[in-house]
Amino acid sequence: MKTLDQLQSAGIVAVPETAPVAKPKNGTDLRTVAFPAEFAAGARNAVVTCLKIKPDEKVTLITDECCLEIAASLASELDRTGCAWNAFVLDQIATRPLVGMPEVVLADMESSQVSIFAVQVQPNELRSRMEMTDVVNRRHMRHAHMVNITPEVMVEGMRADFNAVDRLSQVVLDKVRKATYVRATTTAGTDIRAELNPEYKWFKTSGIISPEKWGNLPGGECFTAPGEVNGVFVVDGVVGDFLCARYGILRDTPLTVKISENRITSVSCANKDLEREFWSYTHTDENSDRVGEFAIGTNIGVSQVIGNILQDEKFPGIHIAFGDPYGAHTGAPWKSTTHIDVVGLSFNIWLGGSDGEEQIMREGKFLVAA
Repeated sequence: MKTLDQLQSAGIVAVPETAPVAKPKNGTDLRTVAFPAEFAAGARNAVVTCLKIKPDEKVTLITDECCLEIAASLASELDRTGCAWNAFVLDQIATRPLVGMPEVVLADMESSQVSIFAVQVQPNELRSRMEMTDVVNRRHMRHAHMVNITPEVMVEGMRADFNAVDRLSQVVLDKVRKATYVRATTTAGTDIRAELNPEYKWFKTSGIISPEKWGNLPGGECFTAPGEVNGVFVVDGVVGDFLCARYGILRDTPLTVKISENRITSVSCANKDLEREFWSYTHTDENSDRVGEFAIGTNIGVSQVIGNILQDEKFPGIHIAFGDPYGAHTGAPWKSTTHIDVVGLSFNIWLGGSDGEEQIMREGKFLVAA
């Protein structure tokens, strides 16, 4: 892996002090990459509405060969703000799958206020992303996590009214912070109950990104680490990580996950390859089968699942994740080297507390207004 000095000497990355900057010589200059005009609205949403990038700030833009057109649209918007930025195309500076985030990228982030990660991830690259978000968390950067971003997401989920999503997310956040449990069912067979730990924090990642918590784009969810989850979760939406691209929408071949005391006890699916791969992934380490995230999707600009976890986990309803609980934010004291989301469809959701239950969603439609 090359050092920052070596890459600068080779002309592959510009020296951070020059602003605005992009890859000028041996790497891809994003300013020369053409992109569809319909990407512009989503890119502007990311740069202006969600990240609120200012002219006097510096941005680290991380992408790969698969996402060059999307990165180019983001770069165009960065130029419009007048900010300084450095771009890195991962395939041009490291071997994929990544064993770690290249040092040149991490070094550049140390002098940035904002970072954007628009990459099609490959298997076993979670460690590299964790190294990146460790820098984000330590430096309290505003970070847009656009994992597996696609043209479809750019013209759908990224064009949502994120201010409206933020208002709804705040209403949901205020309610779940007062609840002691969440109960959810679907006609497909999901029937779960999540006891909430008052020591674990709830967060909203509505698309409006602050130094408090980096967020996925498109945004739209409220999440926590649950105290304990029990029941059955039927995944008739999608599974996350690299399995999402491999298996797509699961409406016709749902994956049924049984959970007891926050741990997976069994999985079943007509697609035995998915069943086997999901079981293997969720047994990578001692906490890979543990429910680390419990979330409510709040992106009302999304009307259907599309087979992309980046957008689909924001679809109104419940999604949970097995593995790492994002403890730096939620306060959960344990860790995992894995994190995989599962998304269901058409939820009924109740919040419970000392005053009884309140239903906030019926068959996938929110019953609360912003």
